[in-house]
Amino acid sequence: MCTTCGCGEGETVIEGHTHEHGHHHHGHNHGHHHEHNEESGRIVQLEQDILAKNDAYAATNRRHFSDQGILTLNLVSSPGSGKTTLLTKTLDALQGEYPLGVIEGDQQTNHDAERIRATGVNAVQINTGKGCHLDAHMVGHAMQTLAPEAGAMLFIENVGNLVCPAAFDLGEAHKVVILSVTEGEDKPLKYPDMFHAADLMILNKVDLLPYLEFDVDRCLAYARRVNPNIQILQLSATSGAGMDGWLAWLKQEHQQLAGDAIEMVAQG
Repeated sequence: MCTTCGCGEGETVIEGHTHEHGHHHHGHNHGHHHEHNEESGRIVQLEQDILAKNDAYAATNRRHFSDQGILTLNLVSSPGSGKTTLLTKTLDALQGEYPLGVIEGDQQTNHDAERIRATGVNAVQINTGKGCHLDAHMVGHAMQTLAPEAGAMLFIENVGNLVCPAAFDLGEAHKVVILSVTEGEDKPLKYPDMFHAADLMILNKVDLLPYLEFDVDRCLAYARRVNPNIQILQLSATSGAGMDGWLAWLKQEHQQLAGDAIEMVAQG
């Protein structure tokens, strides 16, 4: 949670709109032992309250996505995993088939949103300041600006971090965790909450495997140890190897969402 990764108090900026995002300010009193315990108890309660409020916003987002038939993916990873490159290549491949939209999360700059817009797809940038993750309230605000069409695919590129984003539901259909072969095969064991929360793991940059000491089988085994139900795809966004499998997964999930929506209408 936020006390683990040091997420601090700051301002969140959503495409020029600023609101205070100070709920991550956690004070510590290191005086007497009982005072520390009381403070720890207050921190736990505060974080429970934060997550409960976030879950309520996430439920509202999820109802909207479901009603509009919008397939929403929360893309999470460490910095440098190739997440934005994967996203731009995905958008290039899907344009013309589906309405597309992107919510970009970074602590600072709009560089990634500009990369997305260069593909012709609309993107809304969220800068979290000192915050280390997106939350459902931010996403709800961004949706007001983005206004994706019914039946769209919406990609939320979270802040690069494998800790806090695991705990915060944004209303997405799936969390997709991206791990590159340059990071080390033990990442699923080091950050188990994220890999447990994800429905799909993408092992990216496989084109670099001949130049690295990376045990693919061990990495996949670690991921399945943490989450036996996790789906795994191996690809290189740069070379294009394995991208067909990722695109097929997206189309299948979109089709499933559309089928579920039709069934709900039929049931009244």
